[in-house]
Amino acid sequence: MEEFPFQPRDEDGPVFSQPWEAQAFSLVLALYEQGVFNWQEWAASLSQQIELAQKNGDPDLGNTYYQHWLKALEQLSKEKGLSTDIELFARAEQWRQAYLDTPHGQPVELK
Repeated sequence: MEEFPFQPRDEDGPVFSQPWEAQAFSLVLALYEQGVFNWQEWAASLSQQIELAQKNGDPDLGNTYYQHWLKALEQLSKEKGLSTDIELFARAEQWRQAYLDTPHGQPVELK
């Protein structure tokens, strides 16, 4: 696995500010290990998302890194036939509703 220059990390490795970031990271690794895509495909997809975000004004301070990671994962998932735009939209809506239904200070979980 290659290291990514903008990935938030400390001396022990990648760091995550939210649980979903770690989950997205792990999902990419699992799909890579299963052979769904190779590392060059992943790096190209992630680089493309970061470049697009920068062109659209993202200052790239590190706090949006996993948003790019997630968009790259979604894009590869569609390209590889793992999901569709409709499925991704429906899942995002489920998470949005779970967030709205979760009391402040509690972890957001899908039921």
